[in-house]
Amino acid sequence: MLRRIRIVVSAILLVLIGLFFLDFAELLPMQVHAIAQVQLVPALLALNGVVIVALVVLTLVFGRIYCSSVCPLGVYQDVVSRLRKWTSNKKTKKRYKYLPPLNWLRYGFLVLMVLAFVSGLHVLVGLLDPYSAFGRMSVHLFKPLYQAGNNLLFSIFTSFGDHTFYKTGIYLLSIASLVVALITIATVSILAWRNGRIYCNTVCPVGTTLGLLSRFSLFQIRFDSSACTLCGSCARNCKSSCIDFKHMTVDSSRCVTCFNCIDSCSESGLQYRLPRKGEALVQKLAAPNAPGMKPARKATATASATATTSTLESTTVSTHLISGQGTTAPMVSTTRPAFASRRRFLAALGVTGLAAARLSAEMTLRLGSKRDIRRTLPIMPPGAGNFERFTEKCTSCHLCVAKCPTQVIKPSFLDYGLGGMLQPMMNFDHQFCNYDCTLCSDVCPTGALLPLTREQKNLNQMGVVQLYLENCIVYTDETSCGACSEHCPTQAVHMVYYKDSLTIPEIEPEICVGCGGCEYICPAKPWKAIFVEGLTAHNTISLDFEEAETKEIDDFGF
Repeated sequence: MLRRIRIVVSAILLVLIGLFFLDFAELLPMQVHAIAQVQLVPALLALNGVVIVALVVLTLVFGRIYCSSVCPLGVYQDVVSRLRKWTSNKKTKKRYKYLPPLNWLRYGFLVLMVLAFVSGLHVLVGLLDPYSAFGRMSVHLFKPLYQAGNNLLFSIFTSFGDHTFYKTGIYLLSIASLVVALITIATVSILAWRNGRIYCNTVCPVGTTLGLLSRFSLFQIRFDSSACTLCGSCARNCKSSCIDFKHMTVDSSRCVTCFNCIDSCSESGLQYRLPRKGEALVQKLAAPNAPGMKPARKATATASATATTSTLESTTVSTHLISGQGTTAPMVSTTRPAFASRRRFLAALGVTGLAAARLSAEMTLRLGSKRDIRRTLPIMPPGAGNFERFTEKCTSCHLCVAKCPTQVIKPSFLDYGLGGMLQPMMNFDHQFCNYDCTLCSDVCPTGALLPLTREQKNLNQMGVVQLYLENCIVYTDETSCGACSEHCPTQAVHMVYYKDSLTIPEIEPEICVGCGGCEYICPAKPWKAIFVEGLTAHNTISLDFEEAETKEIDDFGF
């Protein structure tokens, strides 16, 4: 019964969290993002005392319920383990067994995460946080598949005249983030396929932290010595490999309370209960060399020595053959072909150099005095405040990336430095930031993006407009444009008289909010004439609106 309840709760939470990352049509209510706020690392960074205390109390009473049902990466591992069980036949079906705890590895990753946070290498904090790892997998791997499925349904339904679905663009947000997501899902999936929850009990610092608390939890999986027959069924079904049935002990620091052991025991030899009178709260584990424990496998020195000898012998034989010893085959001279290939290479290099020089000269003549635009500072999403606070609290979960309706928030590479790698920044290649949109700051679970009202967002300056007139088509082609001014919500970009009947852009950086509308719409090529430069700290602009005069109109007003 307990196992079924756990499966239902885990499935519901996994579906809700996953769909919240995938939902580009905003079908789910915004209240669902509260699930992201109850994740441990985001709660710690957001200093959410209520959630932190609730998770600590939950663990001290019931054990690692968080790892079992709340953590999406943990539930994902259960899904992989279940797939392995369903796809394996009886002969190759995976069975688990008790493994001694790898404490040096567990606490090593925990110390590494703490040191990374203190030293400012926040990229490691994001990589080790299980919620953020699941978020990157969802955004960069699962969401494109979800969007592709939506576009397929759009094509099918549209062919029948039904416009229930609409087509959405699928973009490669970041090569670095895609690679990280692929490495993460491969590592977690392989470990879960082979060894169940070994990732949670060796790599995940959240699992290690909660494991320290769960050793003292009131409710634990305990043996009933009068009912247990030492059949070992519980250990074979324990995906945490924490049940030593021969000594009737359960390592509660690694147990994720999945209740598989209880469900598999036909003799009721295992129970999830409080300690009985005279029974220790913390279950003592058997020493690694205790009777009944299998010693760890050691690589034999003979095989290694044989391999080394074989390698040395093959190297010696190769050396003799090269030097001409031990063989009667004549040496063939390769001097002339080498010189011939070298001459061909130099000739090809010379031709390529002349072509490149000619192309460069043609490009210089064609571009004239046009100026290459280079953004020196990344543009932080609205609500970031300042650079230090933003990079310290962001774990690169990419929820803001997933929820941005115009997809202008993308993962960075080294724009924030090595410590801020993969953290979100604004990019206006395909769209610009909606002037009234506050969705990214509303869903951020760590407080890296502080919530903004619509009025606050309208005055939040996240970048400053820059204008290079030598790139503007009004200046270079003497043709009318004004697209940048039409897309500026604050008129930080406006048109002024240039010559004849032409007007040219003029900027007021002090009232620019950095939405990127001007940069996105600018038609100048190959370089934009106008773009947004980032700021190390966001500002608040001041807009003066002139009130329209009210006049009383008699009759019809004309």
